[in-house]
Amino acid sequence: MAYELKTQRTAVDPRDFIATVEHPARRQDAETLLELMREVTGEEPVMWGPSIVGFGEHSYEYASGHKGEDAKVGFSPRKANLALYSLTDAPGSEALLARLGKHRRGRSYLYLNDLADVDLEVLRELVRVGYEHRSAS
Repeated sequence: MAYELKTQRTAVDPRDFIATVEHPARRQDAETLLELMREVTGEEPVMWGPSIVGFGEHSYEYASGHKGEDAKVGFSPRKANLALYSLTDAPGSEALLARLGKHRRGRSYLYLNDLADVDLEVLRELVRVGYEHRSAS
């Protein structure tokens, strides 16, 4: 049986998804991120799976031969935090992360509790370098 990707593009409007975020502050942060990422990338937002708002499309292939597509950059407004994708491994991201403000990192994720805890101009630059890095790979 062929492997089926769990996270695929959907036809759900990201703005409709964001409107369903229960916590008002998290919903407002998601609206801000949507506009920030749209402006920086020049891409319109697309839902990837049930909870990831993505910008652009990135194709990949692992050494195992597994292929797929995902967003170049994106975010998910989770109950506990905001998860931002593909912003931590681009050249120059370490220096930016040092100036960002309060955050945690996962394998390739950036976790923010609140956008008020970070420098939005630094975040904007992280989105730019992350998007450009994924565009080049």
